[in-house]
Formats: sequence, C-alpha cells, structure tokens
Amino acid sequence: MKLLCSWSGGKDSCYALMQMQERPIVLLNALNENGEISRSHGLTKALLRAQADALGASIHFIAATWSDYTEKFINKLRMLTNQYELTDVVFGDIDIESHREWEEKVCNAAKINCNLPLWQQDRSALVTEMVAAGIVAMIVSCNDHLGQDFLGRIINKETIELLEAKGVDVCGENGEFHTVVIDCPLFKNPIDVVQGKKLHNGTGYHFLELSLA
Repeated sequence: MKLLCSWSGGKDSCYALMQMQERPIVLLNALNENGEISRSHGLTKALLRAQADALGASIHFIAATWSDYTEKFINKLRMLTNQYELTDVVFGDIDIESHREWEEKVCNAAKINCNLPLWQQDRSALVTEMVAAGIVAMIVSCNDHLGQDFLGRIINKETIELLEAKGVDVCGENGEFHTVVIDCPLFKNPIDVVQGKKLHNGTGYHFLELSLA
C-alpha cells in the first residue's frame, strides 16, 4: 500500500491514519482561496509542515474556493497518485453520508482506493479512544455556541464532559469545533506551539491564532 492522507491537521484525520497501520507517503491539505491558512481549522502552512515533518511525510496543498474545490482536489489527487504511485487515500469522516459520497467520487475520478476507517463508529466512543491512543489535540476553532473559552483546550476527559454539558457532538463532526494535533504516537516529536490572539470571523466562528515555538 502507498498511502495518501487527506490531512486537516486535526484529531479525526490523525486517528483515521493510525487505523491504517501504514505510514503515509504524502499528506494533502486544503487551504482557503488566498492559500494562507487551512479551511475550517485556520492552521498555517508552517504548522501543517511541522506536522508532516513529525510524520516523516511530504505535504501538498490546494488553495480553492468552495466552487472550484472539487475540481482542484481531483486534479491534485491525480497528480500525486502518478507522482508517488499511490494506491490508497484515507479520510477521517465518521458518518456524514454526503462527505462519504464526495470522497468516493474524487477517488474514483483519480482511480485510487478510498478508505474511511472511522466510518459509522460511535462518536462518543471514538473521541475517548483517541485520547487513550495518545492523540494530544487542541481546540483551535469553535462556533459561537461553545464560545472562545473553549479555544486552546486539550481534548481530554474534562473537555469531553464540558462538550457533553454544552449538548454538542463530542467529535465535532457537525463542525461545532476543530482541533490541531500537537502530538501522537506517529509523530517523531511533539509540535511546540505558541497561542496568540482569539479571533472571531464574523460568521459564527472563533479561531485561535497559533505559531510554532
């Protein structure tokens, strides 16, 4: 198997990768249209590259709007499949059917196998497994319902209980929050980060600025 990981930088893509029991050759991350930070998570390319280095993988990016995202993803996936002679892609989605359909579509277009090892697993059990497996993930964006006080929190038993008390999905599968993995068993070294400003994007989401230490 020659594996590409669709890499958000967060806990779900990391745990999905761990389930494959195969180190990735390459990571693929989607940036916003200006190519500066990752979509949804708001991570810098420098931070994402540090994760890739810790994994011993190369990382490639696409910068896209929502309207041309699919086309650019397929084109990049085809290019990387040929360049690295890839056989498989792994995604971290859990149970949103439209996401699975899209992932299968882009993989079919690139003629590569699609893997979703977390598919239809219990969300509450999954996040507990992630913590037990040694994934250290920090909340870097969240919606207004959670509020900026959740930014910078490490996903652990206490944080899971707070999320449950707020009545949100503890995996954040519906976009309630996003994380960045700063350590896991696959990393050669932890990622040292410095927390910066807490920002609001004006459309219902808070973001934590992070830089490398």
